[in-house]
Amino acid sequence: MSDALNTKILGVGGYLPENKVTNFDLEEMMDTSDEWIKQRTGIESRHWATDEQSTSDLALEASIEAIQNSGLKKEDIDFILVASCSGDADFPGVSCFLQAKLGLGTIAALEIKQQCSGFVYGMTLADSLIKSGLYKNILLVGAELQSKGLDKTSRGRNTSVLFGDGAGAFVLSANPELDGPRVIASDLHADGRHAEELWIPAPGCALGSSRMTQEIFDQGMHFPYMNGKVVFVHAVKRMSETVRTVLDKAKMTSKEIDLFLFHQANLRINQKVGEMLELDDAQVHNTVQKFGNTTAATIPLGFKDAMEAGKIKRGDKLIFAAFGSGFTWGSVIIEY
Repeated sequence: MSDALNTKILGVGGYLPENKVTNFDLEEMMDTSDEWIKQRTGIESRHWATDEQSTSDLALEASIEAIQNSGLKKEDIDFILVASCSGDADFPGVSCFLQAKLGLGTIAALEIKQQCSGFVYGMTLADSLIKSGLYKNILLVGAELQSKGLDKTSRGRNTSVLFGDGAGAFVLSANPELDGPRVIASDLHADGRHAEELWIPAPGCALGSSRMTQEIFDQGMHFPYMNGKVVFVHAVKRMSETVRTVLDKAKMTSKEIDLFLFHQANLRINQKVGEMLELDDAQVHNTVQKFGNTTAATIPLGFKDAMEAGKIKRGDKLIFAAFGSGFTWGSVIIEY
């Protein structure tokens, strides 16, 4: 692997469906309340796609904006990497549908199904591909359309109030400079022993003779299940750990980081992580209040939101950290 190449963020894009759904809207669908949702999650609203939209449609909007902001032509992109667990279809992945919609010929398109940790995993993989010299300009996208797969009744309220739809994208490019914009360090982990604490069991090949039956459907096994208490404890522990680890790898301290972008699942989780890491409130940017949990899209959407708020400028050092189903977790330090 060459030490002469680094990975630079050239362009950033994001897309949220126009349909904004508040907690008060959810009160009309299920037995819940604005107060209950805000107290437990911090979420006030989220965006849900229209019936006509697919995950690759959301990814397309974010990608077009990222490419335009990069100063490159779309034909300069030589690799597409999409993190998503809510694809247009069971297979193939969103990346192939996105490649066709962008009109990018036969360039490679790869899918990462690491749920809420997908973008952190994708950032690490893209950095490795660029440093290897195999690819020069990578389109990295986090895209999720969860709303069509939620149980929007009182039975599913504990998880359905959490999720929003959206997509965020980075154009990552090879940078020959040793200093300046780059991925400084990364840290990735997984622990499959807890896979069934946060998952969607069906359709699935571990369910007997059929991936889907009427009985499985009636039991609601095609909807998300989450053991909230277990997820909360592990998320706080693992995100705190991975941030400390990646700082150690980079021989840096948290005081040297200008902004922390944590995965946006629950405001209480992020506040607890910030407390454990002894961070100032100004060092952490949260969007879960207005976007909800957009799974693999939370970090790029948060990045764009922070940029628009004037919180990110060239030369800033940032940490992305995420935890999600699998369990999977990880972190990346970048200089923007």
